[in-house]
Order: sequence, then structure tokens, then C-alpha cells
Amino acid sequence: MGGNSERTTNNGSIQNSNGYTEEKIDELRCLLGKVDGDPLKIVGVGAGAWGSVFVALLQDSYGHLRDKVQIRIWRRPGRSVDRATAEHLFEVINSREEVLRRLIRRCAYLKYVEARLGDRILYADEILKDGFCLNMINTPLCPLKVVSNLQEAVWDADIVVNGLPSTETRQVFEEISRYWKERIIFPVIISLAKGVEAELEPEPRIITPTQMIKRATGVPIENILYLGGPNIASEIYNKEYANARICGAEKWRKPLAKFLRQPHFIVWDNGDLVTHEVMGGLKNVYAIGAGMVAALTNESATSKSVYFAHCTSEMIFITHLLAEEPEKLAGPLLSDTYVTLLKGRNAWYGQKLALGELSLDMGDSIKGKGVIQGVSAVKAFYELLSQCHISILHPDEKKPVAPVELCPILKTLYKILITREFQSQAILQALRDETMHDPRERIEIAQSHVFYRPSLLGK
Repeated sequence: MGGNSERTTNNGSIQNSNGYTEEKIDELRCLLGKVDGDPLKIVGVGAGAWGSVFVALLQDSYGHLRDKVQIRIWRRPGRSVDRATAEHLFEVINSREEVLRRLIRRCAYLKYVEARLGDRILYADEILKDGFCLNMINTPLCPLKVVSNLQEAVWDADIVVNGLPSTETRQVFEEISRYWKERIIFPVIISLAKGVEAELEPEPRIITPTQMIKRATGVPIENILYLGGPNIASEIYNKEYANARICGAEKWRKPLAKFLRQPHFIVWDNGDLVTHEVMGGLKNVYAIGAGMVAALTNESATSKSVYFAHCTSEMIFITHLLAEEPEKLAGPLLSDTYVTLLKGRNAWYGQKLALGELSLDMGDSIKGKGVIQGVSAVKAFYELLSQCHISILHPDEKKPVAPVELCPILKTLYKILITREFQSQAILQALRDETMHDPRERIEIAQSHVFYRPSLLGK
């Protein structure tokens, strides 16, 4: 954007952007009580693909307004880049003339030459400064201001963007809370994490990343929001049209939706924070199974459609347990599931497991991809829905059973990924089980019974 007053959008139209950009930043600064000379401080915590892209989008849009906003990202120091990745990175740089010119201009090119030759070790925080996310090497970003000291990054932040996996959110924000003890005004936190945990005592409930952050920091839930949607990080940065929802208290979600909105990235707002967050974790569960089915059937469209019918019926069944008005979630949940099944890392992970190119012993943090959050989500949803005292009536046996007994795909994924009783091929056996109900029947059961359990979301 720079100092240009006009810019060309994806579809070729021209719009005056500088004035509107300043208007948006001024409105948010006013709401946060910022005065002249005190820039709005936005910090991304965690530098995975989506966290890095999100901060880069803000940098591209607002970074030229240095007197009004300061945008930074924190990632842990010390993560080295292996030789193979360094060689690939060098190829990416030399295939992009604009990136090559930028690095030469910044006197940053030589280190990539040395790393390719094996004469130097690169580090993830180092290359992020030049716009390279370790989980997304093929999509160069704009240069970013990277901070490797967590206290320095967050102690005076006005807006914190949680780009951490759900499995790391609690631990990092517990550390952050130590640096906020003297704060009088709470920051606003936008969580991008799609993952959940199950808490079984004193009663079963799902714990989401925003709830983890609230518990860890004491920041009121009104200041914590969730942003999610059907999106692939690299495609959004390349300006493919996308949309998302920011969910939370009205005071913050509406101005933040306006602040984050771009011509190619439309952000809506919604007040149902926790339910949308849980649904963001739920689709990751079934994406892993979709990847397995695709690999085991040689990308059979018929087999994938059978799986999709069964997994969506299970998701609809589960949403009726978790949401008072589940029909309102159908569109967002299915669209997010669709894109994740097409190109998400969880589907990729399931595919690689089924092909034998990855093993469970490698863990759920995969080189070049980051954390596969669907694995922990399988465990959380299975544990939650296997509690007998939230039982429902089995349609055939006419006796109370735990809800998970009507979710055969979830049960199978748990036995593949968590207890390791089954191999990946078991997902096909589950689909071919002659006793499996028509997916329509599972949906009818959910719609014809009073299923909603508000306690499962802590309500």
C-alpha cells in the first residue's frame, strides 16, 4: 500500500485505500484509548502458517502507518532450518524475482547462498524476518518484525493474536500472565487456534483456546475473541477470495471485523464465541479420516462421498448436543469442513498415515506443516462423548448409551490415532459395516430428540 492513494484490487477495480485504511486504524485507536504519539501495538504470538499470514496481512495493510500502529510477531528462538529446507528455500527465492531483489536490497541474500552450500545454519526466527514461514516455505510473505523474547513482545501489547496450536496455548499464556500482573487495562486477544480439550471433572465439558486464555491470564472473556473460517493460509495471502467470522462480545467484534476486512478477505461478526470455536476443532477430527479414505481408495470419488455423508451426519449429531440452535452452524461448519478436506493439513496427515509415509510415533508436530490439531481433538471429543451420564437412547437397543456409540467414525479414529488398536484401514471397515445406520437416520435422531447439553460447553 505504502503512500499510494489508489490501488488495484484482485478484480481490477480501483479504490482509494489510504484514506479508508487510516480511518479504520483511527477508529480502533480511539476505541482502545490511544493518544497521538502512542502507536497501537499489535503482536502475533506463534508463527505457524495461519498466525504468520494473519500478521503479514496486517503488516501489508497498515505497516506503512508507523506513527499509528506497530505490528510484530513472536516466535521461539533456536529452531534451526535443516539443509534440505535451506536448499528448497534457495530455489523458491531464485524463482521469485521480486523476492530475490528484495533480499539483495536488504543485504540478506548471501546467508541463503551460504545455507544452501552448508556453510551456515539458518534459524526459523531469522528467516521469518525476511518473510519466510518455516511451515509455508513456498509462499513468501512480506518482511516481518520478529521478537524472540516473549516478555518484550507482549508486556505492553494492545491487541494479541494467538497463532499458537491449541495444545500450546495454555502453557504460553500462563507465562504471558506473569508479564501482565502490573497492567491496569486488559489487552484484546484474537485467537486463531482450532482445537479443543476435554475436561471430565467435576463434570464433562469442552475447553476451548479462548477459555484456556481466560483461565491462564484472567483477561475477561469480553476481551477475548475467536476468528475462524474456511480458509487456507497460503491462498489467503495470495489474495484468493475468502471469508471468516470473528466471534465474541459486540464491543470488540464489530470494530475488529471492520479493521480486518479487506477486498479479498471478508470478515463477518457473530456473538456465539465458544460454539464456533468448538466447531472449528470438530471439523479437524473428520478431516483426518477423509485423508485416510482418499489414500486407501486411490482418491475414489464414490468412497469419499460415502465418507462425507457419514462424517457430516456425525458432526450434525454432535452439534445438536453442543448447540441450542445447531441449524445456524450448518453453513459455517460444512464450508470449513469442505476446505479442510480438500487441502488442509489434517486431511494431508491422514493421507500420509494411510500411505505409510508418516507414523504415529513421529508425533503430531510435523516438519513443514506444524501441529496436526485434529489428533488432540479426536481424543477430546471421544472422551467427552463417551461419558455415560450424558447418555441418549439407542434407536435399536432401546437403552441408554453414551453419545459416542452413535459416532462410529469418531470411535474408529480414536482407536487408530489414540489407543492404536487399529490400523488406518479400519476407517474403511467402519464405512462398510453392514450394521451402520443410514446417515439420514442419525440426523433424524438428533432432530427429533431434546439433545442439547449446555453443560458440555460450560454454559
